[in-house]
Amino acid sequence: MPDMRPEPDTAEGDQQAAPMRRPLRWLWLSLLVVVLDLGSKALASSLLSYGQPVEVLPVFNLTLLHNMGAAFSFLATHDGWQRWLFALLAVGASVGLSIWLTRLKSGEVLLAGSLALIIGGALGNLYDRLVHGYVVDFLSFHWGNNYFPAFNLADTAITLGAIGLILETLRDARRQKA
Repeated sequence: MPDMRPEPDTAEGDQQAAPMRRPLRWLWLSLLVVVLDLGSKALASSLLSYGQPVEVLPVFNLTLLHNMGAAFSFLATHDGWQRWLFALLAVGASVGLSIWLTRLKSGEVLLAGSLALIIGGALGNLYDRLVHGYVVDFLSFHWGNNYFPAFNLADTAITLGAIGLILETLRDARRQKA
């Protein structure tokens, strides 16, 4: 049965329906994330002593830690199988998000940037898991004696990408209502 939805009348609607030109160019952002992430981890590993905080601000320390698990050290205390599970998830997510990236429409810039950030972050942490068996974390925020789990630039990119996906979803829902 043919698609009975009306064609958009405006140039903006036509632009939204057209495929994005060269969507894989966004993978340069992913590459930038990987380079910055691995460079910062190498620098932290060479300059910081494991577990010894270096105060930068009253609420922020540089503290070298090794995370055997996922976010917030989820599954960190297990026998090592989680390393391969998280590596497999990172590969699967990166492939899936790259395929999604190739299917974006013109004008979906926030979505493209968000996907690229998540891919870069996943690959940065994947490298650590495969090479070291753990993820290098070194950014540590705290309030008094209450510490937020340490993280790295890859985690930051994943978080920013996820926020971008949420904003894109909210914006899309608002467009559909209008």
